[in-house]
Amino acid sequence: MSSFPERADVVIVGLGGIVGASVAHHLIERGWDNIVGIDKSGIPTDIGSTGHASDFCYCTSHDLLSTWTTLYSVDFYEKMGHYARVGGLEVARVGDDGRMEELKRRCDSGRAFGTRVRMISPAETKAKFPLLEEDQIQGAMWDPDAGLVIPRSQTVAGKLVDAAEKTGRLRAFANTPALSLIIENGRIKGVKTTRGTIMADHVVVCAGLWGRLIAEMAGEDLPVMPVDHPLTFFGPYDEFAGTGKEIGWPLLRDQGNSAYMRDTGDPATTEGGQMEWGYYYETNPRLVHPRDILEKDQARLSPSQRDLVLDDVIEPLEKAIELTPILADLGFNESHSFNGLLQTTTDGGPSMGESRKLRGLWYAVAIWVKDAPGMGKLIADWMTDGRTHIDHHGIDYARFQDFQLTEDFIWGRCTETAAKIYNPPVHPREPFGNGRGIRRSPFYEREVELGGYFMELGGWERAHGYAANEHLLEKYAAQVPVRAAEWDNRHFWRVSNAEQLEMSADCGIINLSHFHMTDISGPDHVALLEYLCAAKIGGDGNIGKGIYTHMLDDEGNVRADFTVFRMEDRCRLVNGADAGPRDLMYMKRMAQDRGLDVTITDVTEDFTTIGIWGPNARENLKKVVADPEGLEAANFPFAAIRTIEIAGKKVMAFRISYVGEQGWELHMPYADGLAVWDALRGVGVMAVGVETYANSRRLEKSLRLQNADLHTQYNLYEADLARPKVKEADFRGKAKHLEYRARDHQPAMLCTLVMTDNIDSKGVARYPVNTMPVMDPETGEVLVDALGRRSYTTSQAFGPTIGKNIMLAYLPWDYCQVGRKLNVTYFDETYPVEVAGVGYAPLYDPENLKPRS
Repeated sequence: MSSFPERADVVIVGLGGIVGASVAHHLIERGWDNIVGIDKSGIPTDIGSTGHASDFCYCTSHDLLSTWTTLYSVDFYEKMGHYARVGGLEVARVGDDGRMEELKRRCDSGRAFGTRVRMISPAETKAKFPLLEEDQIQGAMWDPDAGLVIPRSQTVAGKLVDAAEKTGRLRAFANTPALSLIIENGRIKGVKTTRGTIMADHVVVCAGLWGRLIAEMAGEDLPVMPVDHPLTFFGPYDEFAGTGKEIGWPLLRDQGNSAYMRDTGDPATTEGGQMEWGYYYETNPRLVHPRDILEKDQARLSPSQRDLVLDDVIEPLEKAIELTPILADLGFNESHSFNGLLQTTTDGGPSMGESRKLRGLWYAVAIWVKDAPGMGKLIADWMTDGRTHIDHHGIDYARFQDFQLTEDFIWGRCTETAAKIYNPPVHPREPFGNGRGIRRSPFYEREVELGGYFMELGGWERAHGYAANEHLLEKYAAQVPVRAAEWDNRHFWRVSNAEQLEMSADCGIINLSHFHMTDISGPDHVALLEYLCAAKIGGDGNIGKGIYTHMLDDEGNVRADFTVFRMEDRCRLVNGADAGPRDLMYMKRMAQDRGLDVTITDVTEDFTTIGIWGPNARENLKKVVADPEGLEAANFPFAAIRTIEIAGKKVMAFRISYVGEQGWELHMPYADGLAVWDALRGVGVMAVGVETYANSRRLEKSLRLQNADLHTQYNLYEADLARPKVKEADFRGKAKHLEYRARDHQPAMLCTLVMTDNIDSKGVARYPVNTMPVMDPETGEVLVDALGRRSYTTSQAFGPTIGKNIMLAYLPWDYCQVGRKLNVTYFDETYPVEVAGVGYAPLYDPENLKPRS
């Protein structure tokens, strides 16, 4: 082994696992050199999750990024000669209709994101996997691209490291734990190890189960938790003796029982001649903080392989035997069975990207084998280019807020996600039960009294509707359908649609306390935002205005969307609760990189916001303000900001609408919020749940949502949000933005679709809440544009004013015609849709006269 170096360009902490090895490979592929990898034990690892992983890969997830990383990883393993594409089954048992519906939903996601999954009959399932009892299941999903990394991901990690070392660009050091980080002026400068100190401007943490301990050295935490996962082995099983196969039958997942099963192939192979049955605890999942994981010399098998008591899983095992009786016929291999530690996270996504505290420190933690090469490519591209080809908001470590990185919050949320790794199916609107009540509006108790139906976003409790308004259901019964399908109605309150209709007939107030707010001040605050924003921010004429704008990346695609309040001495960026933390971190980094003198402050909890909208908004607001005449259209232009007084409180009023009605956003100090709320309620203004604002009326108005309809795979012209003129000042992404502007047409456009028939095969009216693929009715194929981007719905909601299910979706240019007939699938059934608008095309008040009235 070579002597330990004093300097490197990059240090990888945790090289021995499949993630660290993949990161090293892809950094070298992108041209990085002088990389040093260290690991606290062997390389490849003999103590981490890679050392015991089941190594199977199913390709379909309910999000694009996870599906892409798995598909990339499967191809990567296969090109190395280390993947058995045996296919995978996911079964639904007789009586488990919820699981059957979930499998159909996965077929929708598979079509949308590019996998080949399909539903098959019990007989077809039996033919592919003869060991199961056909009469136990009602159907299955077949994934022909599922398979197994062979002989082990541990082997692949070792080969990747060996190959990287042969390039001369990587030096690897096993048994070299990191002891501390060298930090100077908020930047990583090196790592102190048991072999000595190595200086480096880039450090990538791929330490898996121990990732939080490295983050602790940086003064932060990662929202991940190791959790026990029982793996049991039964044998001997000699079906594939003499074949040389690492696996013979397809993979089998029985997720309604939180379990899976696979054979281990020829007895002569690595772990052959057995049946592996794995399980995920649905109740009382066993989490362990990394600091409590045993050391190598303390563990019977390894630190990540903890002892298993068979009685702990006997009930689901007995249920598994009903499906696959062979488990009862084979002997239990107690010495080989264990609780394997893997990682769960607070929101289902890994921690990827640059540290929130230290520049140059990067994380790639909580990544499973099925995604490791794909995530390795993303982190290498991100470090090299500052972006990835696929939008990464869902994995970016900067997405978290401070309260989400406290130990109690992490434990509570991870306990919840650990219990749902396999079962039950997670609804797209499903709220968390843990970590609630952290942020409440100043009028929260008033909302409780109104019978608010609360969900949570960014820690804020938000009422989606109010029981006090349910008398309106009688008034609007003909326009507010009853959702007979339980899934469509789950976590939805019908009263919210009635509230929308009443707001449009009269007036309502909406709690918008969830807005994330950032103040940018200092000598260069305008210069910073002028460079980051596509819209013009500078100039005295913009003082006192609210400016809706976007941040683009270097490819000219949409990174963020928000409103900037231009004030005399500062700008206030008003953002969504989930997008705000990333944009805050991005601005700080950009200011630092450009050497700008600014102060950037999160003021989210210092202020609160109430929206007041409806045809009678002005008349009702006049009743409570000190200067009623100041609200007249001539005195208060659309998009202007004025200071008004309500109940003796100074309020910043912004004349704008996200719900297509006359009205204002009212911004005020948090402490003043209750008085303003009470004043408006005191003159009879109805409280309206946020469902109207966030979903139903938003879709009727063709309004886009960041991280759903807007992301870094499409540009502003495709989203139809580009301004008529491009500002003279330089801004990030301008060159590409001008290039797109010069096109005759864009490769795709964000279009509004309406469902023309929503009755399913059972005669039930459906109201979709899931992402759906968009298909050509003639070919049955999902639409794909000239850049290879697939069409699927990015938002969907029922619009009670329009009376139809409304969706947004990017369509290839050739399909962008109003009236064009297309199809979507929802729970694997086909429904007709029609293009109702190309680009920004409101279905409600198309001329936008109401907000300007």
